[in-house]
Amino acid sequence: MKSNSILRFFLWAALLVGGFFLGTSWKTTFNQQMAPQTSADEGTPRNVNNEGPSSTTALPPGLNEGEKATIRLFENSAPSVAYITTSQIRQDYWTRNVMEIPQGSGSGFVWDKNGHVITNYHVIQGADKAQVTLSDRTTWDAELVGAAPEKDLAVLKITTPTSTLKPIPVGSSDNLLVGQSVLAIGNPFGLDQTLTTGIISALGREIKSVSGIPIRDVIQSDAAINPGNSGGPLLNSSGELIGVNTAIYSPSGASAGIGFSIPVDVVKWVVPDLIQYGKVNRPTLGVELANAQTTQRLGLKGALITHVSEGSAAEKAGLQPTYRDRSGRIRLGDSIIAINGEVVESSNDLILILEKYKAGDNVKVKILREDRETELTLRLDGSR
Repeated sequence: MKSNSILRFFLWAALLVGGFFLGTSWKTTFNQQMAPQTSADEGTPRNVNNEGPSSTTALPPGLNEGEKATIRLFENSAPSVAYITTSQIRQDYWTRNVMEIPQGSGSGFVWDKNGHVITNYHVIQGADKAQVTLSDRTTWDAELVGAAPEKDLAVLKITTPTSTLKPIPVGSSDNLLVGQSVLAIGNPFGLDQTLTTGIISALGREIKSVSGIPIRDVIQSDAAINPGNSGGPLLNSSGELIGVNTAIYSPSGASAGIGFSIPVDVVKWVVPDLIQYGKVNRPTLGVELANAQTTQRLGLKGALITHVSEGSAAEKAGLQPTYRDRSGRIRLGDSIIAINGEVVESSNDLILILEKYKAGDNVKVKILREDRETELTLRLDGSR
């Protein structure tokens, strides 16, 4: 009996040990079958969700491909978007103490690794001080590098380690189509890093800048844009900059489904000038022009010349200004009615047409002089 008990004990022990090793072997095989496959070249796990290499957040199950793309686009683009706050310096009348008074806020985006940040001119207009808060929550004092009120664009500069700067990818606006998807990132009502989506509703719109000069070829979209979104980027579905959000059309001042953005092709030629010269270095004729009300009152067409600068291209070409003769009567000068065949109906038309040329270019200027049309050729000056 004793020998039988010992035999049964060893038999049970053998069964327990065999079961343990069998279970361990099965679990290892199961885990190997279910584990993500690895690349033989890189030795890194394959991404079963097809997420990009810059993905930082694990996506929950149940999302469709469109949602995944939008989430990843926001994650990749948000570090390029900045929050801008402005203030004015005031001195108390009685105590003579100097105070800093908050003025407003808006959005912007990182342009390059040199610390240049782009925003709307109206965001910083009248401010004595501006600060830029990056996506990592660090805040930096900003210097105004250049401004173009006629394009509602401004360039700020912050001094920060380049590792904290992520320039936004720049696209194109000359091939946009009504109906394509757009995304806007900004800081509406001070709520930073806000994403809204929509489509391009129309192209070729015209809005008036703070200087009164129209901005043409503006993008209209239905992505929700509210106060504080101004200066933020409008992106295509690839995450490329296609416009700068600048205005909303709304009786209440809040989003009503109509927002306007300055096209990126305008931004691409304005910003380098602002960085280098502090202003748009557009070519000029060297003339001063009458305002639209004056030309309309006089029943004239084109852009009426009121003054010709000494030594300018206009003077060299023989353009004549408006003047008062010895008897006190006003003698109207030349009216510019076309540049290289493009019709000029107002002084604003002339300004916008000249943006297509560079200083030193030769252009044919058609003028109306004493009811007779004449064409002259002149060499454009640079900004003075």
